[in-house]
Amino acid sequence: MKWLLEVVQVPVADVDRAKSFYADGLGFVVDFDMPAGEGRRFVQLTPPGSGCSIQISTGMHADLVPGTLRGLVLVVPDILAAHAELAGRGVETSGVTVIDRDLGSRPPREGDDLDNVGMVHLSDPDGNQWVVQQISSRAD
Repeated sequence: MKWLLEVVQVPVADVDRAKSFYADGLGFVVDFDMPAGEGRRFVQLTPPGSGCSIQISTGMHADLVPGTLRGLVLVVPDILAAHAELAGRGVETSGVTVIDRDLGSRPPREGDDLDNVGMVHLSDPDGNQWVVQQISSRAD
């Protein structure tokens, strides 16, 4: 049986600002933007090529505090290209880092294999934290 992760709720304070960040800054596709009754609105966005979307909203989940989400990971086949694309879109990020068994996190060196260990860190305007990780292939 397949178990698919479909949607992650991302708590934000300003839906328009967050929508702009995710659509324009990160290149997510806007699946829909709709009112859901008095004072409620939700927007669903999907990273290009992903089967999982995010939802940002107002008036829907009072218990979700903007800026508290941690540990979201986007996977790309080339972290250096992803970092360059984000920089070109004006998104503030960490530099590319490598997880090193001996040194912890460090800048990449010439010849490093960045698969699984190459990463970029970023936050949305509310402070929700994301990691972009290079994984070029997976075992089935």
